[in-house]
Amino acid sequence: MSFEILSEIRSPKDLRGLSDADLNRLSAEIREALLTIVSDRAAHFSSNLGVVELCIALHLTFDFSKDRLIWDTGHQIYPHKLVTGRFHQFSTIRRRGGLMGYPNPAESEYDLFVTGHAGSSVSTVLGMNAADDLLFKDGRKSVAVIGDGALPSGIVFEAMNNAAGLNKDLLVILNDNKMGICPRVGGLASYLDKARVAPFYNGLKRDVSWLLNRVPLVGESTEKMLSGIKDAVKSFLHGGMLFEEMGFRYIGPVDGHDIHSLRQYLEMIRDVKGPVLLHVFTEKGHGFEPACKDPVKFHTPSPFRRDAENEIVPVKKTAEISYTEVMSDAIHDSMAQDSLVCVLTAAMCAGNKLERIRDEFPDRFFDTGICESHAVAFAGGMAKSGMKPIVDIYSTFLQRSFDQIFQEVALQNLPVVFCLDRAGLCGPDGPTHHGVFDNSYMRIFPNMIVTAPADEQEIRPMLDYALQSSSPVSIRYPKTKVETVARTVTPVVTGRAEVLFWGSDGNILSCGTMLPQAVAASARLAEQGYSVGVVNARFVKPIDEEMVIRASQLGFVLTIEENALMGGFGSAVMEVAARHGLNTERFRILGIPDIFVEHGDREELLADLGLDAGGLVKAALELGRPVAVADVTNV
Repeated sequence: MSFEILSEIRSPKDLRGLSDADLNRLSAEIREALLTIVSDRAAHFSSNLGVVELCIALHLTFDFSKDRLIWDTGHQIYPHKLVTGRFHQFSTIRRRGGLMGYPNPAESEYDLFVTGHAGSSVSTVLGMNAADDLLFKDGRKSVAVIGDGALPSGIVFEAMNNAAGLNKDLLVILNDNKMGICPRVGGLASYLDKARVAPFYNGLKRDVSWLLNRVPLVGESTEKMLSGIKDAVKSFLHGGMLFEEMGFRYIGPVDGHDIHSLRQYLEMIRDVKGPVLLHVFTEKGHGFEPACKDPVKFHTPSPFRRDAENEIVPVKKTAEISYTEVMSDAIHDSMAQDSLVCVLTAAMCAGNKLERIRDEFPDRFFDTGICESHAVAFAGGMAKSGMKPIVDIYSTFLQRSFDQIFQEVALQNLPVVFCLDRAGLCGPDGPTHHGVFDNSYMRIFPNMIVTAPADEQEIRPMLDYALQSSSPVSIRYPKTKVETVARTVTPVVTGRAEVLFWGSDGNILSCGTMLPQAVAASARLAEQGYSVGVVNARFVKPIDEEMVIRASQLGFVLTIEENALMGGFGSAVMEVAARHGLNTERFRILGIPDIFVEHGDREELLADLGLDAGGLVKAALELGRPVAVADVTNV
């Protein structure tokens, strides 16, 4: 397919001269552009297919060069990028130096926030609305598009409650496709299922309320009866009663794939005063049958193309096993062996490869939806009652439960195991998803044990150790294929590092899955005549202080971690040095500097940051050998 219309779109203003037929053609071209992208890289796919018509209708109705638009969970941003003039850069998306796979204000005035975590759109757009009312007073419109998977997040209801209290002119569009990454869960999911099949309701007219409020009330019993009838009739006639009671005018549900109809509704409510919720139902994967049939698989599929019969053909097959899969297998086996072990996740069943666990142990598998704070507090309650809960959440998403980690787990010293998937650099997902702060934010809490397995061999022993602990334990592992360092793995002992070998010129203290890089660097340095040892730290907290002291006596000390330098493993090493009065002149800590790392392949990013074997070799050579006393005299 050629991109005759899409290639001419320089800004949303170019949409306004298009006929209905042209707009439908544009929708098809956008979907074809999405298919082109996933032919050679992993990218968010089915969610973007589902919002094409909604995106076009929004840009036809509003002027978002002035008005405000926030896409909640911004991986559905691709159509928006295409209609805001980025078609000719679209082939670079999710590649180093190219377009980000999420909104990015550095790319376009139409992107307001880098949104990678779900649930915050209503809050941020309400804040912009309040500021615009104070600063501009020019009638700017404010729109938040939020998915049904993000709706249960507590912050959404906090924001809606505040918006209704302020009576702000705010439009929330509920994009209801029955899915997050996986099918939605919980009471709100059932509520929305009922709303989808309810007759259309226009909250602007409030016909039902107008009629029932005029029914005369005679006596207390009649009043109670009619009040019940009123609520029952309203509930029957429309599925938006919850939102109406929260102070939002509810309209819907409406077809999210009918551009003409969407425009009519958006134009009708554009100038309405007060908060409005437009319930739009869409189909995740719309326009591409395989994605409609399996939206979970096609959420972020591996690269594929279509053959002459329009069948799916994987571009490259791989038998590589990821750390996520190894941890999932370890959790499964632990649950099979111990009936007290249970697992909780926050809408990441597929991402964390927990489907088999969900199916085989349904009574001990808990998906809380996108509610990380609740998940951690929930786990605290389970631990208090005698269970052994595992909270399996991405490192970047666990940040959302910071207060509950403190208050409901660490403060109570409860044995909750945190499995921090996607720790470290998450490649093309970029700064919203890089899990580079967990060493720092977990180690600050008293009672918390912070661990980092070095390779595939340490995943199971580390999980077994954590499940036997009487204190909370975090285990971090990256989004990448597993690696193994040949050695006999010693038992995991609290606060004890694993010394592979000591070096006389210096030693690399490796945290987590940086160990293969450290071993490779040591070998390369040996070829240049250097004796550089390698230590697998295992524990960020409690750190092996005797190991640090010993390393300081044997030449330079070089630490490496896939975490922020501030507050991480390297900081812990320097704290040990300060406590014991060690000479740190030849200490160097390597990690993520004080920046938000952009997107790109993980290997590229590690090399850019000097966190691969080459970067270690360079740092070691800069530290060099100790200067001999005779050399000092000669100087």
